[in-house]
Amino acid sequence: MAQPTFILQGEHAVEALNVKVQSFVHRVTGAEHYHLLADNPENVFMVGFRTAPTDSTGVAHILEHTVLCGSQRYPVRDPFFMMLRRSLNTFMNAFTSSDWTAYPFASQNRKDYFNLLDVYLDAVFFPRLDELDFAQEGHRLEFSDPTDSSSPLIFKGVVYNEMQGAMTTPASFLWQGLTQHLFPTATYRFNSGGDPEIIPLLSHAQLKAFHQRNYHPSNAFFLTYGDLPAAQLQAIFEERALKNFSREAGAPFFVSPEKRFKAPKIACERFPAESVKEGESDDRSHVLMGWLLDAGSSLENLIEAHLLAAVLLDNSSSPLLDVLETTALGRAPSPLCGLDDDHKELIFCCGLEGCAADAGAEVEDLILATLQQVAAEGVPLEQVEAALHQLELQRREIGGDGYPYGLQLLLQAFPAVVHNSSVIERLDIDPVLIKLREKIKDSGYIGALLQRLLLDNPHRVRLSMVPDSELAGRREKALRARLAARLRALDSRQKEALLLQAKALAARQQENDDPEILPRVGLEDVPDKLPIPEGKPGPAPLPLTCYAAGTNGLVYQQVVFALPALDESAELSDKDNSLLDLLPDYSSCLTELGCNGLDYRQTQAWQARVCGGLNAYYKVRGALDDSGRVKGLFVLSGKALCRNYAALNDLMRKTLESIRFDEVEHICEIMAQTLAHQEQQVTASGHQLVMRAAAAGCGPIAALGHRVHGLEGLKKLKKFYAEISQKGEALQSVSRRFAALHERIIAAPLQFLLVAEEEREASLTAELEQVWQGSQFKPAPDFQDFSLPLATRLVREAWTTDTKVNFCAKAYATVPVAHPDAAPLAVLGGFLRNGYLHRAIREEGGAYGGGAGHDPVAAAFRFYSYRDPRLKATLEDFDRSLVWLQEAKHEARQVEEAILGVVSQIDKPGSPAGRAKQAFFDGLYGRDPEFLRAYRRRVLAVTLKDLQRVAHTYLNPQNAGIAVLTSPARAASEAAALGLEVLDL
Repeated sequence: MAQPTFILQGEHAVEALNVKVQSFVHRVTGAEHYHLLADNPENVFMVGFRTAPTDSTGVAHILEHTVLCGSQRYPVRDPFFMMLRRSLNTFMNAFTSSDWTAYPFASQNRKDYFNLLDVYLDAVFFPRLDELDFAQEGHRLEFSDPTDSSSPLIFKGVVYNEMQGAMTTPASFLWQGLTQHLFPTATYRFNSGGDPEIIPLLSHAQLKAFHQRNYHPSNAFFLTYGDLPAAQLQAIFEERALKNFSREAGAPFFVSPEKRFKAPKIACERFPAESVKEGESDDRSHVLMGWLLDAGSSLENLIEAHLLAAVLLDNSSSPLLDVLETTALGRAPSPLCGLDDDHKELIFCCGLEGCAADAGAEVEDLILATLQQVAAEGVPLEQVEAALHQLELQRREIGGDGYPYGLQLLLQAFPAVVHNSSVIERLDIDPVLIKLREKIKDSGYIGALLQRLLLDNPHRVRLSMVPDSELAGRREKALRARLAARLRALDSRQKEALLLQAKALAARQQENDDPEILPRVGLEDVPDKLPIPEGKPGPAPLPLTCYAAGTNGLVYQQVVFALPALDESAELSDKDNSLLDLLPDYSSCLTELGCNGLDYRQTQAWQARVCGGLNAYYKVRGALDDSGRVKGLFVLSGKALCRNYAALNDLMRKTLESIRFDEVEHICEIMAQTLAHQEQQVTASGHQLVMRAAAAGCGPIAALGHRVHGLEGLKKLKKFYAEISQKGEALQSVSRRFAALHERIIAAPLQFLLVAEEEREASLTAELEQVWQGSQFKPAPDFQDFSLPLATRLVREAWTTDTKVNFCAKAYATVPVAHPDAAPLAVLGGFLRNGYLHRAIREEGGAYGGGAGHDPVAAAFRFYSYRDPRLKATLEDFDRSLVWLQEAKHEARQVEEAILGVVSQIDKPGSPAGRAKQAFFDGLYGRDPEFLRAYRRRVLAVTLKDLQRVAHTYLNPQNAGIAVLTSPARAASEAAALGLEVLDL
């Protein structure tokens, strides 16, 4: 009998996660396999490699892109994006981190899963690594006119442009600066994604050598999750890849620890920023303190570090966060506050943003004094118990609304795999939580832990990051000089080589590979049924809907009010901010302020003790057949362990009945943090912001999105914060208007949503009824439509900010979801992306991403590009894709692939609670299960003629809204010539 190719090292049932963890090692190569066996048909696969860099050329990142450009068994130019179209996957991607690279996917369809497994295994172990793919995905030197050797030289490449965009925010400079100083000798001092100034130093030969060394099975690990047996997967690993390898000497390649400091260090770095107006103070600096923790490698030490970070920083009642929120030394706590456990050694950070350039010493003194006080005085036991309670709640919750739940678990295990510690321990933390519950009974425990990990730890850096209005100009000048020198140094043979490379790459990008080389699923593999959770009404007269779901001991509750029409009375009017404009800010404050006679610190501590936090938000959607007739909902949402359900209800009721809008100082602090967060997201989510702007003329819901959550909303928020930060009448006025808005909302009809395990519904319903008995809230079986008083206009705007790349969008008014053309418009987005936009915008244009899609809520069809070196040419490519649609010859396969993309999104599973909540809100908006299933059937029936017809009907470039986010210089040179109104963000 043949020996198994993988040897079982151990297995362990983790009851809290409903999985059995199995650990294997490959007999020949030493490759590791960790399988999480679960009763879940959404199977997840991930293969990873230890890829610690030795420089900042971005070699691991560029390799991640390039291995997905064709392999031995699948010699097509772009198998990754081609498989996205030929699959029913629920997730496909690739990640590069600071010391590892991973390739995950997930699917509910067995055939699809094994198709993707074949492609992924061949891609990572047997890639072609063609030099032209390296030039396209990584970097290349090219003439600005690729046919004219006398034109200036420029750098191009997808990763090069991606990192130009990534390295624009102060937070990215701050993190990179901190790791450089905190790890002066270890791999983490390098930018694993690639520094744009250093990326061009990487050669194709170095890329291939990095793959040969690091992508060997002896340095690899497989992680899988789901109901497939490990042996079946291992047989495929062996046949498709591992049988071709022997053990590699020296592998696996683990990261060495950093050499410890004998004394703390102080550092100052600069980040590019626009100059401030004359007479204004420049309070844009960041001050960050970072510790490299001497926490050891055990799970207990890891959880202790998380516990300490939570005690110090979890909410406004936490001593360190309270000081950072309320000090006048900065505008808001640093976005990097917290514990980072993705590296070999833990990093704890805290600090401020919005500081004066010379505030570093004062901020350090403030933080150290706070830590010394906590160490000396300790923390109340109930606060430490609340932090442990949060760890337990996070531990039990079954996710899946963003990443698949199985992938979330695999990523939790990842650091243990990479750094050679126990995966089983990393996933089964219950024994450690039990141990810590005993430890925290010692009143000196937290103080001693803080003293050991932070105060007595000399491996500390204080980093000041200050704005420099001339830095971008100096770098741009240096880049031009560098390229000019390269051009002068080129002889005629080298110039000809660059011309030939550009010509060869252009020809390669126009090639049409045979897609049938790749495996596929087709429409015949799409399940007939669309499972949708069904709710049931609670006992009369309670306006309650209950959904039974496997929530692993958690309960989810939402109090849902009908959003009233927000017309303003004379005493509440404000020319700049209507009550509608205040709605997002009111939502942010509602769950952060005090209530029931308690201040906000006491209320935050109350929340931490009984629930996983409260969240307030609003939703606005149009009627099924009329996007101009809208229905708005305001939602107060919470979750808790079932034992705390009555306490959750009491907290939610008291929040609604007795919220304290008189805490005006804290309102100002919340708005400062909201503004800081939104500013950090501008270049990270620039494509979403310009899509909202471009679509603002498509209808009232689209206009609202731009006005309160888009670029216009951010500009309003900046002005709003500038006014209230003066702490005068403006802040008092906001308090009064929040209170007035609150009274209108809680006077509106409401309903309750409860999601929990079926066997708990009766007892939970009784608790809900008891807590809310005698409340003055108004139940209603249904909510009414209302009108949004928003004028719409055709947008042609160029917004400017500090960025080296562009974000471009065009938008067209279309139809709501019940219209027969909504389904073809949904399929059209994928068809244009797959067949034209991906090649034109990403491969040829060099943008990190681009595409198109239909938003039936806003009744808008939108084109976009992301981290794009081009502007005018991209807008033209949007239009050319429509010409291509009407004039080129297309295959039935292309329509089928676009349909599969839409169906895979419709069928994407989500978490148990998330699916229930989605079904509930769909029902409130008239999207009942039969409507959703009928829409899915219409999607499956879309034809090429349908696509051409709806494009001709709705997508006339003369009627397009246009918005771009770019630099001031680019706006002056290109946007104005396009007739776009230039607006400074």
